[in-house]
Amino acid sequence: MIFQNIATVAGEKIDLHIDDGNNAIVAASHLLALPARLDPHVHFRTPGLEHKENWTTGAQAAINGGCTMVFDMPNTLPPTITEETLIAKKVLIDSQLTDANIPLRYRLFIGADKQHLDQLAKVKHQVIGIKVFMGCSTGNLVIDDDESLHAVFEIAAKEKMIVAVHAEDEALMCARKPYFQDENNYACHSEIRNVEVATRAVEKAIQLAKHYGAKLYVLHVSTMEEIALIKTAKTEGVNVYAETTPHHLFFNTDAYLALGGKAVVNPPLRESIHQPALWQAIKEGVIDTIGSDHAPHTLMEKNKKYGECPSGMPGIEFVLPLLFTALKQGKISLEKIVDLTAKRAREIFDITETNEDWVLVDPHLTAKVEKTASKCGWSPYMGLKLTGWPQYTVMRGKVYALKN
Repeated sequence: MIFQNIATVAGEKIDLHIDDGNNAIVAASHLLALPARLDPHVHFRTPGLEHKENWTTGAQAAINGGCTMVFDMPNTLPPTITEETLIAKKVLIDSQLTDANIPLRYRLFIGADKQHLDQLAKVKHQVIGIKVFMGCSTGNLVIDDDESLHAVFEIAAKEKMIVAVHAEDEALMCARKPYFQDENNYACHSEIRNVEVATRAVEKAIQLAKHYGAKLYVLHVSTMEEIALIKTAKTEGVNVYAETTPHHLFFNTDAYLALGGKAVVNPPLRESIHQPALWQAIKEGVIDTIGSDHAPHTLMEKNKKYGECPSGMPGIEFVLPLLFTALKQGKISLEKIVDLTAKRAREIFDITETNEDWVLVDPHLTAKVEKTASKCGWSPYMGLKLTGWPQYTVMRGKVYALKN
């Protein structure tokens, strides 16, 4: 297939040849060719939570969003914390991808668990990194004591493994919770898990990375205070990298009024004052990547009262339209979109395999979010009018025409 007269990030016009056995010629002067997206943070819920998502539906959602590689998290049932559970998970994933007929590229995190720290070095060549929950989230994985945290960072440094942290301080969260126990108010989620909950954990993680010389990846950064800590650490030569999410860039605590339980996520949505700081951190290179933190739950689960409503929201399909909408608003450059969604994650996680995967975007197409391929059937972005939609995803030499 030939996409004729398509635009590149460099501003050139080229004919993009895809060796897929199809001789069709597509007039593509209205399209822009970008490297396919790599999403370093997804929860495709296999095994054990497939009523929310699986790799058949998750892969379709990824392709719809121009994403051809994902890093999946370990907080499943059972959690991915041993070589045995890791191998079993891969077997299930490969089966589901075969059912979908979508050969999505993927890597898996191993979860740090106090009783199975001996497994980390054992699987170092089979995983993308170690996931550490410093505070409780979906599932029961949590490393909330200093002895275990030191052990994880020491192992990671020795084995040259990256540590990806969910940076929320469990002790402080537990101390704050009683003050809000009588509130049936989704917005109190942002009060219980306040800014200090995040910064205390980020500060500790940075100190551990500095002490052991470990490589640190801070997941879903959401506050200006975290940004300040990470920026300082980078200037001091600490091997630390930062991810933020679309929901922290585009939603704030005002969203609880419209979305209710759909807005509950860990770390929580913040006051709007933090959002300009996130965009500035992207501009300055303090934030390295965008992870969708695609974390589906059913609508029935999300409609439960606060305290019973699980945290997380789906959104892998809509990262590029959100960022292209921000591009139109002057908040971000096209080059930075490529860095955030494709280039930097490959560098940080040492992805050396070459591929010629592409996403072909119509940067001027404006449309409302009306549907999702995710099994959960909803997204917090429903109803938003976004500009810049993927029209084709090219993966492993196959062209997927999208119906966004």
